[in-house]
Amino acid sequence: MTLLRLSPRALSRSRFALSPLAETFGALRMLTNPCTDPWLASWHERHAATFRARVASDRFAAGLVRLLVTASWLPDFVTLPPTGGMRTTLAQELDAVRRFSDPEIRTQLEASDQHTDIAGGLDWLEGTGWAERCAQLLDTVWRDHVRPDWPRRRALLEREVTYRAGLVAVYGWSNALGNMNKRSEWVGEDAIRFSHRPMADRVVGPEGMLFVPVTLARGTWLCEVPPDSFALVYPARGVAERGGGPADDRVRALVRLIGPVRARILLELSRPATTTELATTLEVSLGTAGGHITVLREAGLIEGTRVGRRVVYRRTDDGDRLAG
Repeated sequence: MTLLRLSPRALSRSRFALSPLAETFGALRMLTNPCTDPWLASWHERHAATFRARVASDRFAAGLVRLLVTASWLPDFVTLPPTGGMRTTLAQELDAVRRFSDPEIRTQLEASDQHTDIAGGLDWLEGTGWAERCAQLLDTVWRDHVRPDWPRRRALLEREVTYRAGLVAVYGWSNALGNMNKRSEWVGEDAIRFSHRPMADRVVGPEGMLFVPVTLARGTWLCEVPPDSFALVYPARGVAERGGGPADDRVRALVRLIGPVRARILLELSRPATTTELATTLEVSLGTAGGHITVLREAGLIEGTRVGRRVVYRRTDDGDRLAG
């Protein structure tokens, strides 16, 4: 078992962040494999073939992607803690990737190659300028496959952060982390278990650590910059379930009963959200979303709770019964 140890100050300064690099790395892994996530099924269908053809035509890219997808030990240059909080950009993160030297890249890839069940070696690692080539591959995946879908993804990730931040404010970090993923859990008052492997514990620095959601149904990894900067990447809550929901005939009945937009809002509120987040997800104006939220609230189907400057809406028991 390996722990992340946090002092009281580190815990108090821990926070959430977004990472386009983590989202891009997750997308790269998804595009390589069959899609099992209903929420991303249509995106995967549009992009997978193009991505795979591009990778197959480039020996360096093919070798790198194979290793990144199969290795249980990820290289540091794709697992960097974001530095811009909720406004982190991929350009910022790729600048950090490009600062790795060729010897550092080789050392990390050799470590990854020792933790994969698919033997392949590193004979594809030819020439020089490997950090730049890695950055170019990630930039291409972002530009062609992730960025067109980023508004939808970002809206979901911001909802996740709103939800978790509300839990932290009311119940503390231990409850907020309780169901982040199957591998991590709070241990005692000052540590997070993030791996069952018997490795040295990590000590989080006084600036705290970052929690970074991504739009993957499963998978989590630790980002670190020695000696004490860490970020835990985890699947946003409920992503895998968002493609499911009530049967079509019941959805149609709900639409007839309360109208299409109100029905969609009620179904979306299986996870708490703000008016802005709902408007973005449903692609309606802020005024339209607000008007329908008012009706649903007055009917006792949803309720709002203020979290900082935001009002977060969730379904009431009556709303849950109607949506089901």
